[in-house]
Amino acid sequence: MGRRKRRKDLERLNTFLETALKRRKINLNLQDPNLAEPWNSAVGDIISAQTCPYRLRHGTLFVHVSTSTWMHQLHFMKQEIIEKVNSFLDASQVKDIRFSIGTIPPLKHRVNPDYQSPDIACLRPRDRRMISKSLESIADGELKSILERVMTHEIINRREREK
Repeated sequence: MGRRKRRKDLERLNTFLETALKRRKINLNLQDPNLAEPWNSAVGDIISAQTCPYRLRHGTLFVHVSTSTWMHQLHFMKQEIIEKVNSFLDASQVKDIRFSIGTIPPLKHRVNPDYQSPDIACLRPRDRRMISKSLESIADGELKSILERVMTHEIINRREREK
């Protein structure tokens, strides 16, 4: 019997199965359990209640998000989230994050919608009024809290750049 030639184009089994199942429109939620804890620690309770990391591949972290609104807001925070997630991992594994709308499993704990960013105390009263007025029409408490944090950080960062 002759020797078999070694194939150079071998594929990992999990990649092959994932591709084959996708072609047949069979959706398996194969989450990497090692991503949940660093993600939840990095983004906090409010964001983790609306998101679910499910795969880290070639430096890209894939995250399911509950709604398009959350996806849009998280894009603004992407670089900050990458830095925080990497600080909770052993190495700088995450180089990019891809958000997509997907199913979010419920968290074991409830999120406090009245959460207020500790940085808001650093703002001037005029800035606090402006943020409050801008957000008064938003009914979703969690989204309001996220936007408040983003606006607060933006004002603080702008002031730091002006110094």
